[in-house]
Amino acid sequence: MHYHLILFSSCNCLLAFHCICSLICPTMALKSFLFFFATLLLIQTLAEAATCSDCFVQSRAAYYPNSDDNGTDVGACGYGSFGATINGGDVSAASDLYRNGVGCGACYQVRCKDSYYCSDKGVTIVITDSGSSDRTDFILSRRAFGRMAQTSDAAASILRLGVVDIEYRRVSCSYPGKNITVKIDENSSYPHYLAFSLWYQQGKTDITAVQLCETQNFVCKLLDRSYGAVWTTTSPPSGPLSLRLLFSADDGDESWVVPVNNIPQDWKAGQTYDTGVQVNN
Repeated sequence: MHYHLILFSSCNCLLAFHCICSLICPTMALKSFLFFFATLLLIQTLAEAATCSDCFVQSRAAYYPNSDDNGTDVGACGYGSFGATINGGDVSAASDLYRNGVGCGACYQVRCKDSYYCSDKGVTIVITDSGSSDRTDFILSRRAFGRMAQTSDAAASILRLGVVDIEYRRVSCSYPGKNITVKIDENSSYPHYLAFSLWYQQGKTDITAVQLCETQNFVCKLLDRSYGAVWTTTSPPSGPLSLRLLFSADDGDESWVVPVNNIPQDWKAGQTYDTGVQVNN
């Protein structure tokens, strides 16, 4: 019995095999390289698709059928009448994007997909309510729904449809000349119960926690998210009150922000207080 040594690693060939190795090894190496390269490209593509914050998501949208052009003033975010008119009335209810209230105040670019009726730009809306209809992610105000169209005639056409295919992505909110504002809820009762919502939050981050601190001894109390965008506490600290806001991004980045202005000691239900800060990230 005879044994022949074939050195594939260096592609050395034996005459008994007519140097077949010299033909096979480069071909095998090229195929291996191409397979490896294609695998890396696929992994990179999947990773980018999973983390793409600017990519459009396919969905459907309806509109409030029994309302005027603006949104509702009884939305689940707790903004009251402000929730119907913020952003010029381009507002929406959301289903999964409501996120138990964390999604309140977030902005999205929404555009319908029929190129005959719909514009490329679409409309930018603010989440002010929770709701869904017929497998939709958004229930837009009548005004916002029509603004997805190219013309007023096209707007009338898509309004007649009631529900349309759309694509959407999250975008930065913008309120030029506005700071984040504290709106004391009308149900608050000084000094025993304090509830408030936060208006005019710019950027693409979420407010995921709020602390209320005494300005003299800096003792802080973590507030509860009562519902939507409404933060509450019983027996609030006395004296002027300082806020600490936790901003969270989609990539997991978090940062605390301390507003410049305090809530005054004699705060009143129904009043608004400018925090003196704005966050644009």
